[in-house]
Amino acid sequence: MPLALLAACAQPERRPGAGAAHWSGRIQLRVQDPDAPQSFAAHFELHGSAQQGTLDLSSPWGTTLARLQWHPGQARLETSGGQRTAASLQALLQEVTPAPLPVEALFDWLAGVATAASGWEVDLQALNQGRLSAQRTAPAPAALLRILLD
Repeated sequence: MPLALLAACAQPERRPGAGAAHWSGRIQLRVQDPDAPQSFAAHFELHGSAQQGTLDLSSPWGTTLARLQWHPGQARLETSGGQRTAASLQALLQEVTPAPLPVEALFDWLAGVATAASGWEVDLQALNQGRLSAQRTAPAPAALLRILLD
């Protein structure tokens, strides 16, 4: 086979955070606080990387809950209550979910890389079946994150 044909068939290596990735599915986050347990569940569409992208969250009935857009130095959150901006996705995501999520590591986890995140333990064993889970053990209260990919 000519070398030109082999080169044309080659796929560039995908690195975590590289290129325009896309994931969709369901996300659930439960905070296991004995005094005030909290739960968050939504359908999601995630495009991009930790540095730049969009995240659309909707209820099981299709109602838009939130839209987050970010790029270096700025993030914007749109909800039915209006728009807010902040310096990072991490800052605004905390307004949507009941516990902070490790944003940088989350993109790696979705790409199949078990990047360490302070206080979190990730389980990627079922990622090939579209399931990811992670547990926050510190700081208290504990939290459980589950993602089911379409």
